[in-house]
Amino acid sequence: MKFQVKCRPGTLNYKLIDMKKIKITQVKSGIDRNETAKRTLIALGLKKLNASVEVEATPQILGMVRRAGHLLKVEEVQAVEAAATA
Repeated sequence: MKFQVKCRPGTLNYKLIDMKKIKITQVKSGIDRNETAKRTLIALGLKKLNASVEVEATPQILGMVRRAGHLLKVEEVQAVEAAATA
């Protein structure tokens, strides 16, 4: 998927970039954490310890990872393209 981002703040020029996929794993509990971290885990789709989700690395997702990064492990997923041989 391609995603639009601004080239410079304050300009209307956009460029298309390819989004990478990342794998996010919850490694620490959300118990006894602030409400923002708990809601961020839920928004990322992480409900249990050691649960994982694969998502595209959009600026919104990266912001959520930054917010609750102390509870998460993040890995980049290698794109596996199956070449069809005929």
